[in-house]
Amino acid sequence: MEKLIPIEKNREYMIEITGLTNEGMGVGRVEGFTVFVEGALPEETVTAKIVKLQKTFAYGKLISIDRQSQSRVTPPCAIVNKCGGCQLQHLDYKAQLQNKTQMVKDVMERIGGFKDLLVHDAIGMEDPWRYRNKAQFPVGFSNDVVIGFYANRSHDIINTDKCVIQDKINDKIIKIFKEYIKKFNIPVYDEATHKGLIRHIVTRKGFKTGEVMVCIVANGESIPETDYLIEKLINKVPEIKSIVLNINKRQSNVILGTTNTTIYGEGAIYDYIGKFKFRISPNSFFQVNPVQTDVLYSKALEYAALSGKETVFDAYCGIGTISLFLSEKAKKVYGVEIVPQAIKNAKENAVLNNVHNVDFVLGESEKVIPDMHRKGIKADVIVVDPPRKGCEQELLEVIVAMQCPRVVYVSCNPATLARDLKFLVEKGYVVMEVQPVDMFPHTVHCEVCCLIERG
Repeated sequence: MEKLIPIEKNREYMIEITGLTNEGMGVGRVEGFTVFVEGALPEETVTAKIVKLQKTFAYGKLISIDRQSQSRVTPPCAIVNKCGGCQLQHLDYKAQLQNKTQMVKDVMERIGGFKDLLVHDAIGMEDPWRYRNKAQFPVGFSNDVVIGFYANRSHDIINTDKCVIQDKINDKIIKIFKEYIKKFNIPVYDEATHKGLIRHIVTRKGFKTGEVMVCIVANGESIPETDYLIEKLINKVPEIKSIVLNINKRQSNVILGTTNTTIYGEGAIYDYIGKFKFRISPNSFFQVNPVQTDVLYSKALEYAALSGKETVFDAYCGIGTISLFLSEKAKKVYGVEIVPQAIKNAKENAVLNNVHNVDFVLGESEKVIPDMHRKGIKADVIVVDPPRKGCEQELLEVIVAMQCPRVVYVSCNPATLARDLKFLVEKGYVVMEVQPVDMFPHTVHCEVCCLIERG
């Protein structure tokens, strides 16, 4: 007999919140039935209206907080409840770190089956505000020009004049673009009709150099009144060293197109991670939190435990950031990446830093690395830093077949990390320890560095 659902849609219930989901929603139960409530925190009692009802769970809209958590704080952002960028601004930062540590532990046990795994406390920031060195602002129109961020789970643009996790320089840049678009009646992009010109404004800022890049994403090969816009930008924001027009005519959610035209400056900016200098172009992948990137990569270098005699493979090496870090203490590093532009940038960065013990190879890691192994190049350490989907199964099988003694896994998704660790452990590896690093304060996301050794 099918169990009756003890709650009804559109009715209000008092719910005790006992946890947070990976999306930052409060979790509670009504007569044992699970209810998710956005904006609610553990240790709170709330009144919520059921807005969506499924067979095994429901979503509730927060109506009132009847007993408040001691960890609740007032968010400094005026649009935090509309914008989809931050999910945890209402939670004290110390409690955010505790939650992320527990989240990693829970995922490791639930997906990986690891019950007694050493998971260290998440490493946080002294100042967890204005930390992002890259911003992507969609541009739209709703009675007026809107530039901001997408609302949660939608492509509705929430207009913003400032963002408390982005660099302050963006506040000036957004204002200039709003004035420019209005002054010259520039058509902005409409996703529904695929008409309009200005799609996104993408900015990057060097943390140590202070250099700024502005990238204008356009549904066309040129924009009007370019000279006016350039003059306004560089006069109001003298830190700007590069302005690029990125052409994206595709009917796609992908922000950047593949063609860039430099309309001011060099077409790139420079920044440092540790002592290493990097050239950053519009399409380069570069970690968005420079302070915590130093922490994360230093931990990866510590786990690699290099003495100067080792050969290291760096899979998914991107523009060579981790590879260059490893080069300081390794005999030889091979960076492997499937994106041609990234390999080009990686080689440029090696030259820029006068590093001669790193080779960058274009191709799929799961194909390139076994080929190198067959040619007699054996890795003492393999470092992997895959995208959110985790490592390709073939690469994990290659690591096992090569019997590499030490693996350092850097992950932006603890769930796929746990899945991949389970596979490696089943093949004879041992997970020694896991270190969460909070790269994204006030969001639910957490970076993880993990040490794995051959059993």
